Amino acid sequence: METVNMSEARACFSALVAAAEKGQPTLVSRLGKPCAMIVPVADRARLYPLEQPNFADYLLSLPESFRVEGSAD
Repeated sequence: METVNMSEARACFSALVAAAEKGQPTLVSRLGKPCAMIVPVADRARLYPLEQPNFADYLLSLPESFRVEGSAD
């Protein structure tokens, strides 16, 4: 994986995006410390899915006849 400093990343941003499109992630550093990463979209989707499970939506999707033991009705 390539590492570039912030000023290099600014100067060659298009090239870094092109590399990400080809599957090559790039680590960006500031003052010698890693601070960001440019990754391919497929990697981002795997790490941070757009559709996150939502407990409220799950409960609303249950059938009306669903009964929890010990419920009041």
